[in-house]
Amino acid sequence: MASTEIYRYLSVAETQIPLDPEGYLVNRHDWSETVAEALAAEEGIALTEAHWEVIRVLRDFYARFEQAPAMRPLVKAVGQALGPEKGRSIHLMRLFPGSPAKVGARLAGLPKPTNCL
Repeated sequence: MASTEIYRYLSVAETQIPLDPEGYLVNRHDWSETVAEALAAEEGIALTEAHWEVIRVLRDFYARFEQAPAMRPLVKAVGQALGPEKGRSIHLMRLFPGSPAKVGARLAGLPKPTNCL
């Protein structure tokens, strides 16, 4: 694994979690639901069950393919796992404004998806 520059730390339960310049975890093994909540709070997102469903899909995708999905594969994976009504870009944009693939991956403790600017 290439060395990743530590830009700042996220304080979670008296632990300092290192983040890279874009806010992704330096060590993905630092992830927990508490860390996800803290990262989401920084984004102004209060995690609901709908968010957790997508986070679980993201983490499962990473476990299977060893990469975080870009937007199109994310939409497809969510649709397959959660049904066509949730496997839509508009649904993901409501949950993770801006770039659902990037924001979702960050909250799921995954690296930045490839092909995401």
